[in-house]
Amino acid sequence: MNPLQILVIALRALTRNKLRSFLTTLGVIIGVGAVIAMTAIGTGAQSQVEKSFESMGSNMLMVRSGSSRSGGMRGGAGSQPSITWSDLEAIKEEVPSVLYAAPVLSSTAQVMAEGQNWNTGVSGTTNDFFAIRNWEIVGGRAFEQSELKSGAKVAIVGQTVVDNLFVPLADPVGSQMRVANIPFEIVGVLKKRGTGGGGHDQDDAIYIPERTFRAKIQGGLGQFVRGMIFVGATSKETTSLAQAEIEALLRERHRIKDGEEDDFRVRNMADMAEAMQQSTATMTSLLAGIALVSLVVGGIGIMNIMLVSVTERTREIGLRMAIGAKSFDILTQFLVEAAVLSTIGGALGIGAGIGVATLLTGAFGWPMKVQPDIILVALGFSAAVGIGFGLWPALKASRLDPIQALRYE
Repeated sequence: MNPLQILVIALRALTRNKLRSFLTTLGVIIGVGAVIAMTAIGTGAQSQVEKSFESMGSNMLMVRSGSSRSGGMRGGAGSQPSITWSDLEAIKEEVPSVLYAAPVLSSTAQVMAEGQNWNTGVSGTTNDFFAIRNWEIVGGRAFEQSELKSGAKVAIVGQTVVDNLFVPLADPVGSQMRVANIPFEIVGVLKKRGTGGGGHDQDDAIYIPERTFRAKIQGGLGQFVRGMIFVGATSKETTSLAQAEIEALLRERHRIKDGEEDDFRVRNMADMAEAMQQSTATMTSLLAGIALVSLVVGGIGIMNIMLVSVTERTREIGLRMAIGAKSFDILTQFLVEAAVLSTIGGALGIGAGIGVATLLTGAFGWPMKVQPDIILVALGFSAAVGIGFGLWPALKASRLDPIQALRYE
């Protein structure tokens, strides 16, 4: 028999009982669909994590004070002031792998403009902050040096603030707004960034000169920085070097001896992004592994049905052998039927998996990335499952005695 005849007979046999064939492939459909959906969602989540951290600055470090200790209790990071303004200047001037360094002093305040009001985050910083974050100013301008030095009442705002305070399509540059009941002039609008790490809306923010923040919004701590220092390394590759150099510099400046704990913290965004991506990849692999169990269950279902099919078609097998069919022909016939059954289930599972991934990534707002190689592997694995679990029924059919098979009722 030629391959085409074998395939035609296999399809004819499977379509005799369509419902049973469908139920047999259900395990394969679920298994393949789950694998496709989990890998697509996991890859999309990894992409989203990477995108979020890149929007924050792939070569960015955050320096903040350490934690306080009192009666055996430790406060959170930044609870013990230790980073000074002179430390900031030293990081700028003495660390060769640092390109930018900017203070970020943060608070929240009620803001008003055009008869509208909104509660948002207000931060005091410098122009270096926008360079570190790779954040473009799409309307207006950055702070002028004279404004930074004098503590002028000017502000650069995010798009969410604009949307909530001004009418659609209005240009807020040059407009007045009140921040904590203090008048400010809007001199710039930042490019829309969207949601960042942790689900925070990056565009829901107002930035004012650091000197203005300390004088008008929230008093400082004298020589200490009441917030964080954002640092931009010269490149993504030198970020770890910059971190080591900053830590060595601050330990020296703070006279911390060998073996003593640092009174500051330096966080590397690249390391955080890598750790999150590894966690996501591990979880995706785990879920995909669990989904593969469904394929094995589906394979067992195929084996059971093929055994039933061998029993039902015993007389047919005996008749075919009587007119010249060889054991190999019978073996091939049943293996092809099992392979066709599992491959059809795999194809349906691929469609179901892509559909589920599309719905879930749309709900989460993540990009969906279906990898062609994963589709091919899943389809090939489903066919292998059919052949593997169909082998025993096929062998059983090929070893039947023709005379006994013809006598079977």
